[in-house]
Amino acid sequence: MFTIEHEFDCTVVTLLDHDTPHLQEDVIVTSFDDCVTVEQYDPHTGHMHKVTLSMAQVTELAASLALPEGAYAHDTA
Repeated sequence: MFTIEHEFDCTVVTLLDHDTPHLQEDVIVTSFDDCVTVEQYDPHTGHMHKVTLSMAQVTELAASLALPEGAYAHDTA
């Protein structure tokens, strides 16, 4: 399950893990004009962990989900 919220300067997607025996904390994906952040609370440390991806990294991540195992390089030509 997930939710989508459109804010003034970003879009926030929250992924909820509720159908598995080993529940994980919610994942919050925030999309800005120039980057995307992915956040998840760590109950062991009591801290929120954040990863920031450039839009190019997000594009490559999305493309990688449909590719077989291997190494790929972006063709700039």
